[in-house]
Amino acid sequence: MKNLFDVSGKVAVVTGGSRGIGAMIARGYVENGVRTYISSRKAAVCDAMAEELSAHGECVSLPNDLSTIEGVERFCAELREREDRLHILVNNAGAAWGAPLEEFPESGWDKVMDINLKGPFYLTVKLLPELRAAATEDDPARVINIASIDGLHVNPQEHYPYSASKAGMIHLTRALARRLAPEDITVNAVCPGPFESKMMEYNLRKFGDEIRARNPRKRIGTPEDMAGVSIYLASRAAAYVTGAAIPVDGGIFAVS
Repeated sequence: MKNLFDVSGKVAVVTGGSRGIGAMIARGYVENGVRTYISSRKAAVCDAMAEELSAHGECVSLPNDLSTIEGVERFCAELREREDRLHILVNNAGAAWGAPLEEFPESGWDKVMDINLKGPFYLTVKLLPELRAAATEDDPARVINIASIDGLHVNPQEHYPYSASKAGMIHLTRALARRLAPEDITVNAVCPGPFESKMMEYNLRKFGDEIRARNPRKRIGTPEDMAGVSIYLASRAAAYVTGAAIPVDGGIFAVS
């Protein structure tokens, strides 16, 4: 029982790991002994974060655009040059786009859906050989999809494809969990509420006090909150958990 939350010695991929929630997860893994690969569309930013995290453990930058099949395949080829097994895949890379209902551009819809839903699906499929190689009955390989509480309830803001993609991510998580459970691969979703991130920067700057006041915990999320749930889902403690969608939001969804 003493080592239930030990993740040391594992190998992880965290997409969108150069900032925000992805960087919080990557830092949690690196500091707890996980060799962690991070990806981002912006190579310089990804490289800088990997260098920063490498002061605490093993972190490698593999920048790629994972919204395209070509980018996914390129990333997988680069990872395979370094690893033959993968214990943890965190599908975190995401985008948002807001516009009035009758003016919503097709380009915005497609961009959000490609990054938030298509990319994670195909990356998971392409990395199944490495996940299978790492999986055991007692300690399955893990796929952790970063969704949102906006996939669980209706946010009044007009970011239609974001909410739709996150609801889709939760349902995809369940479908993949059912399909992959016999292969000793668990698939779970984390549904964050407000955290410090590029995506939340404007809202927190303009409405931060109101957001905190509405939260039952009266605060926004911290890096420890996101690292904690991600370490749990990657550890032996969560070996019997699959198909779950876990809100990490201070209680917002529970009372909304």
